[in-house]
Amino acid sequence: MRAIFHWNLGSRTLELGRRTLIMGVVNVTPDSFSDGGQYLDLQNHDPEKAVARAERLLAEGAVIIDVGGESTRPGAAVVAAPGKSAPTDTVPRTRTPVSEDEEQARVLPVIREIKRRKPDAIISVDTYKASVARAAVEAGAEIVNDISGFRWDPKMLKTLAELKVGAVLMHTRGKPEEWRSLPPIGDPVLLVKRELREWAEAATLAGIKRDHLVLDPGFGFGKNFAENYPLLAHFQELQQLGYPLLAGTSRKSFIGRTLGRNGKDAPVEERRYGTLATETALVLKGAHILRTHDVLAAAEAARVSDAIVASGG
Repeated sequence: MRAIFHWNLGSRTLELGRRTLIMGVVNVTPDSFSDGGQYLDLQNHDPEKAVARAERLLAEGAVIIDVGGESTRPGAAVVAAPGKSAPTDTVPRTRTPVSEDEEQARVLPVIREIKRRKPDAIISVDTYKASVARAAVEAGAEIVNDISGFRWDPKMLKTLAELKVGAVLMHTRGKPEEWRSLPPIGDPVLLVKRELREWAEAATLAGIKRDHLVLDPGFGFGKNFAENYPLLAHFQELQQLGYPLLAGTSRKSFIGRTLGRNGKDAPVEERRYGTLATETALVLKGAHILRTHDVLAAAEAARVSDAIVASGG
């Protein structure tokens, strides 16, 4: 059985645990691995395509819309902390970090327009930059989803403590430009549990209230093919941390590798059914929120999985 939590978003509270909530992905980026360029007008920053995508996901059953303006696919360059430079020997020359101004120009019009059309919509901003988080909250976002675990921008912890919104703390090993060269993890479950506990404690010590936090083990983020499946198989152990749990496996490469044929990974558009298998397992093992591209499919799978959980499964 899943524990019941009340996630404090500042202006309202979300009950987590009686049913699985679906977080729908809206990427306003030119290069995200799954849907890069589909919902972004780079020249005019016209939000229409992204807002239409959000409206469709809400109609399909999404409770939260997660808007992101920077790709963190493997190999992507991210902005270094002040006073530090990004490693130049591992970042491909064709990829440069997205500036704070550019990221805001991508996400803020989308957030504002979603809130104008759907005032009750719950919007999350997918960012590791404190300034983008603050601007997004001012535009109407109620959740900050930080893939870095609040560690890449030294201002993020203080900013979230001040904003008093919902926050997703995700586990990541290294940065995207380093992922292909990271050494293997001995025990991925033990490592993720230990570091999530440490980072959550650091967040609460910095002034972020415990009931504002949700934890995410970060499937695929600095974990290789062989390390994601143990994390999935033992996902229920993360319930011991005492926080609500979010999981995102949607269309990820470890699923493509498993479904591959003739030595080639299955392409992104052929990973839907494999994704549903992982999402069903995650609900049965205690996930409170699923972050996904395929909202309708995930919502229906979650309804059936929730019925199993409610029956003692």
